[in-house]
Amino acid sequence: MMRLRSLYPVALAAMLLAGCGQKTALEPVPPADLPPAPYGASAQPEADDLLELDTLAAPERSIELRRRSEEREDDPFDLPPE
Repeated sequence: MMRLRSLYPVALAAMLLAGCGQKTALEPVPPADLPPAPYGASAQPEADDLLELDTLAAPERSIELRRRSEEREDDPFDLPPE
């Protein structure tokens, strides 16, 4: 039991070091290739282009803070169980 506790700091250090790798440009693994160009596209998109999210995939958040409690509006779909 004592030996296992002495390994905790070593395991923690290993996990922290594993997460701080060097960041480089993304490229597919050598036998693989980027996906084919979409139908009708004139050029094949690069890896960075494929990682960009369109507006529908990541919409901007609209945060409306309530300053005081308010009565809920009537919900026609909030029906009691039958």
